[in-house]
Amino acid sequence: MASPKHINRFSSAFAALILILVACFHCVDAANYQQQFVGPQNAARARLRLKPLKWDAKLARYAQWWANQRRRDCALIHSNGPYGENLFWGSGKRWSPVQAANGWLSEARSYNYYSNSCRAEMCGHYTQIVWKNTQRIGCAHVICNGGRGVLFACNYFPPGNFLGVRPY
Repeated sequence: MASPKHINRFSSAFAALILILVACFHCVDAANYQQQFVGPQNAARARLRLKPLKWDAKLARYAQWWANQRRRDCALIHSNGPYGENLFWGSGKRWSPVQAANGWLSEARSYNYYSNSCRAEMCGHYTQIVWKNTQRIGCAHVICNGGRGVLFACNYFPPGNFLGVRPY
């Protein structure tokens, strides 16, 4: 029969192992969440031979702060903060970061590099993603009150989209 001293050591070790496993699951989820935003955007940058964006916790906190401000109405209103910013809204609850990123990237078909302009549609989300000098990204999302939709926000530093300047 094990002594109470051995049981206490075993219990403490077991509790520590559980805490580590829970922390690791959280880390995997956080890394996966970040990768869902960054992966598609960096793939587009790689096709243009641009340096990949790196996840920035400060930018992610800012994106979360702004998304929280829009939680009630999910209005696509920019924060007018010090960063570049992409916003995406989808009705219902079943939108993913990959879908938001791919929505912004779909604007590439409208961008004309030679005239540095958008053809018929908006393309500023795309040009922010592929802005050569941008190095960092942080993103977040909220589900709007009542589940009416999901708002995604990504912030970029240094910001891009300066009038008359080509993104790359």
